[in-house]
Amino acid sequence: MPMTVVRRRRGVFPRLRTRMRNSFLFVPFAGLLTGWTLASLAVRADSFVHDLDGRSDVDLSGLWFLRTAADFGSAARTAAAAVGSAMLTFTGVVFSISLVAVQMAAGRFSPRVLSFYVESRVTKLTLGTFLCTFLYTLRVQQEYGPSTGGADAVVPSLGASLAMGLLLLSLALFVVYVHSTIRLMRVTYVMDRVCRESLRLIRDSAGPARAGDGEAGERGAEAGGTPVAHVWRPGVLQAVDVPRLVALAGRDGLVLHLVPRIGDYLVPHAPLFRVTGGPAPSDGDLQAGLELGVERTTEQDLAFGIRQLADIASRALSPAVNDPTTAVQALDRIQVLLTAFAHQPLGRAYHRDADGAVRLVETLPCWPELLDLALTEVRDYGLGSVQVTRRIAACLDDLERLAPPNRREPVRRHRDLLEEAVHTTAASPQRAAFALQPDRQGIG
Repeated sequence: MPMTVVRRRRGVFPRLRTRMRNSFLFVPFAGLLTGWTLASLAVRADSFVHDLDGRSDVDLSGLWFLRTAADFGSAARTAAAAVGSAMLTFTGVVFSISLVAVQMAAGRFSPRVLSFYVESRVTKLTLGTFLCTFLYTLRVQQEYGPSTGGADAVVPSLGASLAMGLLLLSLALFVVYVHSTIRLMRVTYVMDRVCRESLRLIRDSAGPARAGDGEAGERGAEAGGTPVAHVWRPGVLQAVDVPRLVALAGRDGLVLHLVPRIGDYLVPHAPLFRVTGGPAPSDGDLQAGLELGVERTTEQDLAFGIRQLADIASRALSPAVNDPTTAVQALDRIQVLLTAFAHQPLGRAYHRDADGAVRLVETLPCWPELLDLALTEVRDYGLGSVQVTRRIAACLDDLERLAPPNRREPVRRHRDLLEEAVHTTAASPQRAAFALQPDRQGIG
């Protein structure tokens, strides 16, 4: 029986946060703006203090830090010039080497792990701080000029102090950035992060009750209604703005059936909605409720975490890598996600308005599809590794024990497929029996 599912909702600000998270432009440009603003304020403050110091009716002798700064005015200019000339080179070298390292890691694990680097707050903050420091010191050096510190020269006390402060902050963030980048090159950290994000999404998508299996409908099961085709640019369906579409359907008393699933690639003229209860809204109103991009994301895509882990395991089992231990580690995280899905309502998500009427019907991955995604490729590529087949057998044992009775049949089907494949490829019955022995570590 289909279930009413509470899905994480989107609005204007969540959509803006998503675009900022997936963009590598906002924080670096904000760093440049901050550097320019700080430099302007520092120059004005130093000029103001210099003018006050030259007046006979104002006594600044109590401000000891200004007197101290005046003693190294020439050194402050030299230090600011040195920081400005070296910061841009340092930034280029650091991020060039880092990008090469992350690209090598993506080639080894999966190209989809590059999204972690792009979404990393540490990476964006580090680049923004580096650019802020560079532009700040450049502007300060330009404003103060190459003066050697005559009697009327403005002492860059605040300007030099802020330059040294930004330099220290840049060095601290550099250490944190190196630590963060090194972790992205560790496959276990990448897999743990995929698992954590997927578990968070599963919790956000959980329904309030479980009165049935929720596997009833497949794609396009709703008959009738007015079909609406996709007429916008092609792209991957990344997220659905539920409040907007529910409000749109409630305004005219409609029910919107979203035909594609989140993660599908939408091509022009492909079926997009089926509308029941009245005439279909305009294409622009419907398209405004959907977020399209160039690749799948973990924002609302329930199956994408399993897809990433299966890709990592498949690449580890390729002849070029031949690393079954990494595949077993990926299966550990896959089992965590399958266990979390085992008791979740799947199949359909029914979004209701304030009066309780269904206004938006969304297709979710069902339990057999998640099992196929998680185990099919890993099983086919890992048949030559006893370590992998034994870990899959242990995973199936646990899932059959933990899954509800109405979801155990797909688990048994995968067990039959595993046994058939192993018996077909094994050289002897003894080797087949050994390869099918459940072991959570593969081989101890």
